[in-house]
Amino acid sequence: MPMPAAEPGALRALLWDVDGTLAETERDGHRIAFNLAFERLGLGWRWDEARYVELLAVTGGRERLLHDMAGRSDAPALAGERLALAAELHRLKNGFYAERVRAGAVALRPGVVGLMAQCADQGVRMAIATTTSRTNVEALLRAQLGSRWASGFDAVVCGEDTARKKPDPEVYLAVLDRLGLPALQTLAIEDSPGGAAAARAAGVPVVVTRSHCFADAIFDEVLAIGPGLHRRGGWRPVLPGPAGDPDAPVDLALLRAWHALHDARGFFPSNDTETLPWP
Repeated sequence: MPMPAAEPGALRALLWDVDGTLAETERDGHRIAFNLAFERLGLGWRWDEARYVELLAVTGGRERLLHDMAGRSDAPALAGERLALAAELHRLKNGFYAERVRAGAVALRPGVVGLMAQCADQGVRMAIATTTSRTNVEALLRAQLGSRWASGFDAVVCGEDTARKKPDPEVYLAVLDRLGLPALQTLAIEDSPGGAAAARAAGVPVVVTRSHCFADAIFDEVLAIGPGLHRRGGWRPVLPGPAGDPDAPVDLALLRAWHALHDARGFFPSNDTETLPWP
């Protein structure tokens, strides 16, 4: 039996970023794993939190390594040697990352599982839109959601599936193509300026759930921004009406209300004081 046609602006699918959005992978997993890889190869390199946050402006693990090497006097002098070293370090890092995930050192952020369950119950489709590697996505979601994790997503697009990384919109365009949905019937959940820019460039409305590494980042043209899906308190814009419990999690009803603002007002910069009427 064919499904009824959806309203032009109806929310049909939630598009999840992974690193920083589903879990604090950068803080709890990747940075530590990079340092373990440096140690394994006998390199005296170490990325502290401040340096790693700087490097997150460069998307992609190999790219991040090569960017860092460009400023090191003790890095290989030849481009080919740098590429080989970056590839080996990245391979080792992914192995250490997977070990940390399996050990339970990296968990899904509070509120994520509950929102995913609501999507399943209410017929809102879900997809993964990330330019991290498939092995990293598999390690995290298998550990947190079980061996059948992929059955909950109608599309999973990872770094191996795209030629260009975020902030290029390619990953979001690929997800939209696989879902067969127009951009305005979807909503992206992101944590980084680059990820939000990628979604916006594909025409996808964006909600930002701040992560540890981008706690103070500036975002433009997003529908809403807040500290996490675990509570409504601290999110902007504030939608008046029945305020509800500020400690209650962000749910699909609230996401739909923010999503509807696109039809009513277009995209707008996040604002810490703005209060908007219910659409």
